[in-house]
Amino acid sequence: MAALPIIAIIGRPNVGKSTLFNRLVGKKLALVDDRPGVTRDRRMGDATLLGLDFRIVDTAGFEDEDAQTLPGRMRQQTQAAVDEADVALFLIDARAGVTPLDEEISRWLRNSDTPVILMGNKAEGKAGESGLIEAYGLGLGDPIPFSAEHGEGLVDLFEALRPYIEREDDLVEDDEEEKAEGPLKLAIVGRPNAGKSTLVNRMLGEERMITGPEAGITRNSISIDWEWQGRPVRLIDTAGLRRRTKVDDKLEHMSAADTQRAIDFAEVVVLLLDATRGLEAQDLRIASQVIEEGRALLIAISKWDVAETPPQLFQGIRAALEEGLSQVKGLPVMTVSGYTGRGIDQLIEAAFETREAWSRRVGTGELNRWFERAVEANPPPAPGGKRIKLRYLTQARTRPPTFILFGTRVDQLPESYRRYIVNGIRRDLGFGAVPVRLTVRAPKNPFDK
Repeated sequence: MAALPIIAIIGRPNVGKSTLFNRLVGKKLALVDDRPGVTRDRRMGDATLLGLDFRIVDTAGFEDEDAQTLPGRMRQQTQAAVDEADVALFLIDARAGVTPLDEEISRWLRNSDTPVILMGNKAEGKAGESGLIEAYGLGLGDPIPFSAEHGEGLVDLFEALRPYIEREDDLVEDDEEEKAEGPLKLAIVGRPNAGKSTLVNRMLGEERMITGPEAGITRNSISIDWEWQGRPVRLIDTAGLRRRTKVDDKLEHMSAADTQRAIDFAEVVVLLLDATRGLEAQDLRIASQVIEEGRALLIAISKWDVAETPPQLFQGIRAALEEGLSQVKGLPVMTVSGYTGRGIDQLIEAAFETREAWSRRVGTGELNRWFERAVEANPPPAPGGKRIKLRYLTQARTRPPTFILFGTRVDQLPESYRRYIVNGIRRDLGFGAVPVRLTVRAPKNPFDK
């Protein structure tokens, strides 16, 4: 599949970059708030504008800070986004006019090799006229009057982008085999400061995500296209999840909701535990949330290079998982280090294998031969002396594997027997530890009415 052109959105804090990003991707993927500095890492999305297809990058607000500080590290991410982009969209706030920081950004962009399109955002009505006139002095050509909030100026933006994006149809034809399989959608979740962004950076081999000792640096869920041994992967780094009772900030609530959307989007989710803290109740809550959403789950213990008493820690975590997540037995538990890279290949390989099991479909004949043996080995009970008759089992869907059990009086089938069927499906039919859903249904009686 041919790579789409990349468009980066640049500007100082709070000029509407994330609002423009959401407008172009057609979804509220980026968090938007009145506070400056909400966006910290680069975030990419697939965008369409009047028939033009491209990848759009939302960046952190450009600030003049020391490179060792958090704002300074955010600025480095923005500079990297411009270097990689085919075109940069430079946003200013037309209502506020040109600021000294806007002038500094324009000087930097003029020295860049990346083409720049200047946009005066928040220009609805006549409130932005003076700011647009000032923007001519930045030396970046005619500014486009625009309103990311209301969608005004999209045609002008289309005309400005068109020379850089439009290409022959045969350059964007999908490879059918790749389209059928698709990239592995792999989300990394966990508590704040568990090492998620550090692990993602080690996988990519670059400082793609901002990291540091401060907890909660990542706010948005960041999706990154990557290749592992020639196989496509879409990595999703997420914000750390704390207990809901400890979350009293609107922005953290938004980040948590964004992480939930990332879990919904993913095929396989890696729950990252901090080896220096072990397994905590919040980890079990996150794991249960992933399983309830029907996503395949892997457990990875990070910071393994600094773990104390590793064998005891590993066995303790495994035992606690078996007890705390009784609905899914035998979850894969692995050890990794974002600092040294240890265990990353094994983790990605396990993720591909888990997706295969999560996507597995069993033929009706094979499934019912197994089902007959399972019922013969352990017949269902007879509550009140009346026998429950189980007729047959069918797989309704995959991803997650979902089965329907038909029979009479199945509304009285005990939960323990349902678990017996589900555990047998996992164990004997190649589903491993992925979530398996089972519903029971009685055949309709044509004489009911």
